[in-house]
Amino acid sequence: MSFSIRRSLSTLIPPKVASPSGIGAAQDAARMQRVVSFYEKLPRGPAPEVKASGLLGRYQARYFGKNPSAAPIVHVIIGLLTLGYVNNYYFHLRHHKNNAH
Repeated sequence: MSFSIRRSLSTLIPPKVASPSGIGAAQDAARMQRVVSFYEKLPRGPAPEVKASGLLGRYQARYFGKNPSAAPIVHVIIGLLTLGYVNNYYFHLRHHKNNAH
């Protein structure tokens, strides 16, 4: 076997990092035990789902969450129409309330 083939095979096989015997020394075994005990204390499984709070958070959870819908597009259209009418009323229509133009 040539050197390049042996080198390519050795990079595919990972070193034994997780076992204290692979590290060799006793002080490294104690250090490895601290690392293992740290990782044993970490929670397992998926993270718990965060409950939305606040007005914007609840809106996002309702319309952009697990079941997204097109309702926000309709809400934006209605909001723009309302804003346009209010703007038109304030700057023009309120002056013609009681008499014709």
